[in-house]
Amino acid sequence: MKLLRVGTAGAERPALLDRDGVLRDLSAIVPDIDGALLSDASALDRIRAAAGAGVLPALDPAGLRTGPPVARIGKVVCIGLNYHDHAAETGQATPAEPVVFLKAADTVVGPDDTVLVPRGSRKTDWEVELAVVIGRTARYVESAEAALGHVAGYAVAHDVSEREFQIERGGTWDKGKNCETFNPLGPWLVTPDEVPDPQALGLRLWVNGELKQDGSTADQIFPVGEVVRYVSRFMTLYPGDVINTGTPAGVAMGQPEPKPFLRAGDVVELEVEGLGRQRQQLKDA
Repeated sequence: MKLLRVGTAGAERPALLDRDGVLRDLSAIVPDIDGALLSDASALDRIRAAAGAGVLPALDPAGLRTGPPVARIGKVVCIGLNYHDHAAETGQATPAEPVVFLKAADTVVGPDDTVLVPRGSRKTDWEVELAVVIGRTARYVESAEAALGHVAGYAVAHDVSEREFQIERGGTWDKGKNCETFNPLGPWLVTPDEVPDPQALGLRLWVNGELKQDGSTADQIFPVGEVVRYVSRFMTLYPGDVINTGTPAGVAMGQPEPKPFLRAGDVVELEVEGLGRQRQQLKDA
């Protein structure tokens, strides 16, 4: 299934994109798409049954905003330097263990919402990523294979980053990762039955129409199952939590000087194979 949330910010309704590409209203069946729904197998079965029976009312997508596909996210866990080619372009050694950091849940916005360039920013950067959404509580998961059973679905994430704040201003990466609007998510939450191999997905990103990133999750240093297993050793993952699993090569930071960091007026488009596409225009905060 392709689950999504549509409507104005803070007042989104749950929806489904059916196999014919028709947007369907789920609000008569479930109150929202959140951790409570994703952990409720019976509720998900009701959605599947209604979709199969063809009884869900259609929604007119014209002028309808798409919000983040998951509401009330508890935490966003991010994995840094998780692609061989990205580690190489930044001059970093291949990590022996996953590099883990957190983004605040309030950085999450819709896939086509405006991204704000922070005040004083000179090095706002792009990162297309595969996001993993948790559907079952994951605590001390024993194996990567078992960890995949805790996944509710997958989505496109844009891990926007301010590199000067992240790297040059001291402390941890948090300052460069948690600026307002720095985590567009969606458009859809795609359930695992439609993603048979999360390690075989193409990722692409364009800036002002120019292709900047063109990678594959096959190049991940730590694959999805291992990431979920590893993170569950250090923190409990709850239904509705999100993991951004890293970005391939092609970020501005890895380009020759003068590095083409983002500015107000730029347009970023990105996609992950089978998971949909995002488009953001940048404006000054």
